[in-house]
Amino acid sequence: MALTAERMATCDPVWARMREDVAEQAAREPILASHLHATILRHERLEESLSYLLAQKLGGSDVSPMLLREVFEEALEADPTIGEAVRADLVAVLDRDPACRSYAQAFLFFKGFMALESQRVAHWLWKRGREPIALYLQSRMSQLFGVDVHPNARLGRGIMMDHATGIVIGETAVVEDNVSMLHGVTLGGTGKVGGDRHPKVRRDVLIGTGAKILGNIEVGAGSRVAAGSVVLKDVPAGCTVAGVPARVVGCAGCEHPAQAMDHRIDESGDPGSYQI
Repeated sequence: MALTAERMATCDPVWARMREDVAEQAAREPILASHLHATILRHERLEESLSYLLAQKLGGSDVSPMLLREVFEEALEADPTIGEAVRADLVAVLDRDPACRSYAQAFLFFKGFMALESQRVAHWLWKRGREPIALYLQSRMSQLFGVDVHPNARLGRGIMMDHATGIVIGETAVVEDNVSMLHGVTLGGTGKVGGDRHPKVRRDVLIGTGAKILGNIEVGAGSRVAAGSVVLKDVPAGCTVAGVPARVVGCAGCEHPAQAMDHRIDESGDPGSYQI
């Protein structure tokens, strides 16, 4: 049974808002109307729309969009937490990116969002032993979006990848809830040794453009990593690190840096006894 607009707005406000915005866009820009109808307006649930969108983006001559859509639908149906994370990611983008005007804009046009949701499905597949198709999605994500996130990396919800080009996240990396990172960020290893070898980024962390965080180290909750920094040792919670190699240069300035999105460093801040 189709949801009424009133019921949809109550049970899924993100999806209801998206459909309202897209209906207005279709009326204002007729050249996009068929695309907007096919991608969003003809679907009753956000999960259906996402499956269609990602399959159209990632499908090709090797794997048809129709077959790939079945894979996305299977994952989203089997694990409702993926859909919950998708909505949290959309809220994060609209809240933190001043260039974003609507949920629909992030959903339709922001490659960081699309790469993130593709990885969520790839991760679901990886954990069920379907490594070849998970790696196929990773490869297509890298080709199309310029974002390379291993299917085994563990990502929380409410994550924003701003601009996203050049982001690399390794196999054993962990990114907890409400983290923001900009383009060119690397969460990588330090050599060819196997095992647990990638960073653990705790909640509410802000990672600036081009920062490199290398090795099995911890970036503490509510901390900031300045643009261009190379982090080789643990980052204390609530601190700002900067430089090559990075060192503590002050406090993070607030409890939730990832939401504040303030990259400025107060050079008068006292780094205390911590040194990185």
